[in-house]
Amino acid sequence: MQQARLLHLLAHRLGSDGARAQLIETDISWILLTGDLAYKFKKAIRRDVLDYGSLAARRVACKEELRLNRRLAPELYLGLASVSGSCSRPVIDGPGTVLEVAVRMRRFAQCALWQARLDAGRLGTAEVRGLAMLLADFHAGAPRADRAQPWGSARLVTARTLEDLDGVAALLSGRRQRTLLAEIAGWLREQHRRLARVFARRKAEGRVRECHGDLHCGNILTLDGRVRVFDGIEFNAGLRWIDVAQDLAFIWMDLQCQGQGALAARLLNDYLERSGDYGCLAVLPYYRVQRALVRCKVALLRAVSGKPGRIAALARASRYLAFAHACAAPGAPSLIIAHGLSGSGKSWLCDGLVEPLEAVRLRSDVERKRLHAGAVTAGPTSLPGAGMYDRASNTVTYRQLARFARTGLLAGFPMLVDAAFLERERRQAFRRLAQRCQAAFLLLQVSAPVALLQARLAARAQAGSDPSDADQAVLAYQMKHAGAQGLSADELDEAVAVVNDVEFGGEALAALASRLRERLQRQARALPDGQGTVLLSDRQAPVQ
Repeated sequence: MQQARLLHLLAHRLGSDGARAQLIETDISWILLTGDLAYKFKKAIRRDVLDYGSLAARRVACKEELRLNRRLAPELYLGLASVSGSCSRPVIDGPGTVLEVAVRMRRFAQCALWQARLDAGRLGTAEVRGLAMLLADFHAGAPRADRAQPWGSARLVTARTLEDLDGVAALLSGRRQRTLLAEIAGWLREQHRRLARVFARRKAEGRVRECHGDLHCGNILTLDGRVRVFDGIEFNAGLRWIDVAQDLAFIWMDLQCQGQGALAARLLNDYLERSGDYGCLAVLPYYRVQRALVRCKVALLRAVSGKPGRIAALARASRYLAFAHACAAPGAPSLIIAHGLSGSGKSWLCDGLVEPLEAVRLRSDVERKRLHAGAVTAGPTSLPGAGMYDRASNTVTYRQLARFARTGLLAGFPMLVDAAFLERERRQAFRRLAQRCQAAFLLLQVSAPVALLQARLAARAQAGSDPSDADQAVLAYQMKHAGAQGLSADELDEAVAVVNDVEFGGEALAALASRLRERLQRQARALPDGQGTVLLSDRQAPVQ
């Protein structure tokens, strides 16, 4: 191939000049590494989803790659480069006719990639938190799809998934794997019916945006202590103009499939708290299976390409297929509500339970501020029973928490609601919600000595970084009015009491998580046959 000969010759000439050049071939690109730079060339190929056949098309694709990837990794994408000179003596950015074009990038060590960090056991919570913030802010600022565009419609989502199914089916040979795929296909068809109006509603809400499109562990890295995402899809608009939930689902799925359920839960929880898009819980299970099929197909294509690594590629394909099949099975939704006075450490406790329980946390302090953003100011609004803390505002806040919890429960998620829940009727409302959603239910009763409550509130006020406005006056108000609203006998049967004092640390938190899991499992086994995850139907009435 003429392009391949040109690039090999260019690499050889650079290497002879002492630059230690290396040329790497990928499925659709050539990567030329030299010094602290990398040059990414588009292969001169045409496929069903891309066209790099002409030099003009490759130039357009390189410009698009720069535009799109500078959004999430500006330090990596330095500009355009050209190969000129002659076919026998090519040079980079020299005079004469342009023979080839490339994206000039900053070179990075492969150990910075999340896949390498995962394999080495080095990927940590701080990095996942960083990605959650980066991704939520990126999605918030990304252009929205116009209603007239086909992107994100139920019809297009279904068509793309069916294409992925067909692509995997054409590459599978084993009877057992074909059986798994057939069962996955049946589940997806049912989801298409149930979620059609949800897909349409999310597009109408502006959730379909110009995303990354290929957000897996091989395209994320930690560079100079900062999380960066690169190599987004530039060659096909339909693969990046997607629901933000589909973008998120890729890395969420990839972490789970590789045995990192706790990190996946942290990513999801922090993304949702930052974005407020708890409605995406309705479609995430669907997109998780779809994304697993995509990775399965890519691995199978690698296995049949004739290139080295066939056995490893087949193993990856089997893992993603088995994971997709497992995710298509009914789960066991659960609801835990945390109850306690301000300063008892409910938020710290609930945050610590997100990863071991792989739960989604809903935080009343955050959602209250989100609901009232721009409508009220600080100061008097923090007084007990006033402003955004009056009874009407409390009702609106708890109703919002219930809506979000219901969406998660119906999609099969463990939900953890962090709120005071000092009024018995509010606790009972969430208990009834769990019953309607056929979910296990527990009440986490959190307490601490009064002096410690006061000390924590004082420290929180001094730090000024917590979303809660609770102060000493609020605590006094709660203690005065909460006595008559203590747990009833029925509630005590479903309660797990925790004294969150100065001696409660990491070991106690781990023991609590284990205890909660056991209680939830017992409750799930006690549910009547046929109960468990109730798949979301758009026809179901919202929680009031």
